[in-house]
Formats: sequence, C-alpha cells, structure tokens
Amino acid sequence: MNLDKAGLQKLSRAECLSLLSTTPIGRVVFTERALPAVQVVNYMLDGEDVVFRTAAGSRLSDAARGAIVAFEADHFDTDSHKGWSVTAVGPARVVEEPGEVVRLARLPLVPWAPGHRDQLITIRAELVTGRRLS
Repeated sequence: MNLDKAGLQKLSRAECLSLLSTTPIGRVVFTERALPAVQVVNYMLDGEDVVFRTAAGSRLSDAARGAIVAFEADHFDTDSHKGWSVTAVGPARVVEEPGEVVRLARLPLVPWAPGHRDQLITIRAELVTGRRLS
C-alpha cells in the first residue's frame, strides 16, 4: 500500500477515475475576478472527462473558456471514519461542436439545481490524484 506523509493511502489514476464515477456531486474550483471560487455541481464522467451542465452566462460558463480548473469529489462515512477524496485538474471548456453537444446531451445528466442549465461543460482530467482514509 502506497501511503502519503499523513498516512493516507495514495490512489492510482485508475482508482481515482473509478471512484469519481460512483458519486454524483463534486466541486469545481476556478478563478473569479482573480480570486478562488468554488461551485458545487452534479456531474458524470465521459471517459476521463468530467461533464456538467450550467446556464449560459453563469459564473461557471464564464470560467470554463479554456481556463485550468480543479474538480474535487469525495465520500466519507462519519461513523466508520473511512472515505476518499479525488481531485482532477485540467482545462475546462464549453462544449460547442454540434455532434459533441448531441452526444453529451444524451447522457443521463439532469441538473439538480433549479433553472435552465442547457450549456455543457467538460473538464479534461489531466492531473488526477486521490487519497483514501481507512
């Protein structure tokens, strides 16, 4: 078992991506007006890309135009004190190519937040890290 300095198990890229596919909620970390910002989204994986929906003109839509962002998801059991956390870092982009829009729109990705969220955003997971607490 590969442990980090804090004694937590370091996860492989494959383990991280597998875990990301098990939970529907994560956080996008981006820059807004030169300051860090975090937005909770429901998402899915498309291969190794994180996909979520947002409203055109939203904070996330504006931040996703080629910027490098971080995406984090986790799951913890408060009774057993076990869990995991995964972070993916890479470029975010608004999906604009018509064929890709149609393909991604077929994913069973329904926004949980109210309002019209018809713009698809992807984050290419270039750097993926994770740790497990067990």
